[in-house]
Amino acid sequence: MEGAAAKDDVDGRREYSIIVPTYNERLNVALIVYLIFKHLPDVNFEIIIVDDGSPDGTQDIVKQLQQVYGENRVLLRARPRKLGLGTAYMHGLKHASGDFVVIMDADLSHHPKYLPSFIRKQKETGADVVTSTRYVQNGGVHGWNLMRKLTSRGANVLAQTLLQPGASDLTGSFRLYKRDVLEDLISSCVSKGYVFQMEMIVRATRKGYHIEEVPITFVDRVFGTSKLGGSEIVEYLKGLVYLLLTT
Repeated sequence: MEGAAAKDDVDGRREYSIIVPTYNERLNVALIVYLIFKHLPDVNFEIIIVDDGSPDGTQDIVKQLQQVYGENRVLLRARPRKLGLGTAYMHGLKHASGDFVVIMDADLSHHPKYLPSFIRKQKETGADVVTSTRYVQNGGVHGWNLMRKLTSRGANVLAQTLLQPGASDLTGSFRLYKRDVLEDLISSCVSKGYVFQMEMIVRATRKGYHIEEVPITFVDRVFGTSKLGGSEIVEYLKGLVYLLLTT
């Protein structure tokens, strides 16, 4: 930790930038930040909260967290309204100082306890992308009803069959990227919302990037309401067809 601290004192850079998009996550954001610090005690990182104008006071909570952890460790980079997941990552990336970028949700479905596994896997393999998966041994889902499990599994099987993406879980948004790889992939993607994550992995495969996977147990959100609905499923199917025709 001393080396990491010394590096930060010299040039203000972090090794890892963790981008967390938020919208109405007042009940979750403090806990996710606490858990990130808890599980990465010896890692030189920053957390970049990209809040899309949450009306529930999420930004007020983040400002309180800055007083606890420091504005150089918890960065609030707000936007005026909801502008899409892909652009949220682009916005966070503009303010990131890390050589590696982690993207994860704020709703506690992505537990920070897995972050050391992502970092370790990348160091061991030199991977360009380390992505989470629910669909291999030691992975899974907790808190979903049978219909949602079947829908998610079916969506992934369909994508695997049609796109041959080189990863077992296309719709997860818990990933670690080399910074330049993330920049390249984001600039190549055209999808928004739910389809964005799938397109990122498909394009990474098409471009020949090295992808590794880490099994996680995805936990359905405890506080707040899910952003996934019928319209997202329709968008997913449309995105699948688009990627089939263009990649």
